[in-house]
Amino acid sequence: MQTQQASNPHREEFRRLDSLLQALEARPAGDTLSAERVAALQEAVDWAQAMPPTREFNFILNEILQPDQFEVPAIITDSTRRRPLSWQNVGVPDTAAVPAMGDAAGVRQELRDELDDMRSAFEPIPVRIDLSETPGQDPGASSDRLTQYVFYDESALITELRVFPWVQLVFVGLFVMVGYFGFSYIRRSEQSSLWMGMAREAAHQLGTPLSSLMGWIQMLRTPDLAADKRERALTEIENDVERLQRVADRFSDIGSQPKLERCNLVPIIEQTARYLRRRIPQQGQSIALAADLPEQLHAEANEELFAWVLENLLKNALDAIEDEEGRITVTAWKEEGQVFIEVEDTGRGIEGQQWNNIFRPGYSTKKRGWGLGLSLARRVIESYHGGRLELVSSTVGEGSTFRIEIPAARAE
Repeated sequence: MQTQQASNPHREEFRRLDSLLQALEARPAGDTLSAERVAALQEAVDWAQAMPPTREFNFILNEILQPDQFEVPAIITDSTRRRPLSWQNVGVPDTAAVPAMGDAAGVRQELRDELDDMRSAFEPIPVRIDLSETPGQDPGASSDRLTQYVFYDESALITELRVFPWVQLVFVGLFVMVGYFGFSYIRRSEQSSLWMGMAREAAHQLGTPLSSLMGWIQMLRTPDLAADKRERALTEIENDVERLQRVADRFSDIGSQPKLERCNLVPIIEQTARYLRRRIPQQGQSIALAADLPEQLHAEANEELFAWVLENLLKNALDAIEDEEGRITVTAWKEEGQVFIEVEDTGRGIEGQQWNNIFRPGYSTKKRGWGLGLSLARRVIESYHGGRLELVSSTVGEGSTFRIEIPAARAE
């Protein structure tokens, strides 16, 4: 810190008082004022002459350190760096509040401890004050030059700022941990729903042909069964066995990368539509299933899986029709290298806020649904065939339209 010019207005009076004290020291021992008392007064005068004007202390403590704003711990010492002269925010009463505490033994020890901590933390700031009476006088004389040191430490605000990033890191870590466990729980729930749905879907797929087989076997055990009925039963048993084989192939293909072959999709659509027509209730409802198809519609596809997707869409359309009369229409066409197949029904429709949920595993609007059909159907179309399956339109009370889009086969 640069030297500051300051004159003591009472320097001359202190010198006269010093002369009087020296004269008192020469008095005989029997005089009223004891030698110890004179020595104490002499020490007080020497200390007072060495001190700078109070405005320098006020400037350092109040303007530079600003105790009311930053609460910076600080101790001002003499030139020996050991004797505290003034202090603030160090855990003991400030000199401005309790000046007399500076002489208490306990306070002095606490100040020394704080001073040792500050000395090890930061280098002190030297304060040099020129006490010459005449400006321009040589300031080199030691009697007119005062050096003191300002020891300081970090304020509580700085300590908090150092800790704050670690607190932030802890909260971010907790947030990441909660997110990780939440995501893991959701994934486990989805996997559990998926496996449960797969098991139920397999049981459902196998249940229909197995029930039919049991019926035909019971029929064959009938005594004196006519030859034509026996032949018909055997034919239906062959169809059910073939159906079981297709179901097994479908689940096998889902678990592995299926083989895509160039095929005409029109026969697959017609065969699936014929199968669903036999499942339409014959009593209580009148539902028409129509197909508007071109003669040929070639694409690279897996026949079993593609037929399963169509079957799921047609079953959902059939279940969505609750009125006595309804209609399901399958339309297909080719456009710009893509094959489009739409399944439109006149069922109950889907609310707009549920459009994004219908393809989520486990979601179903049916009372006995498992919420797996549309999820698997989208997976088959998007992951295996490189296409898209989406709900293009739906109105509550009027019906829904699902669209399949897959790349068309290249011309041979």
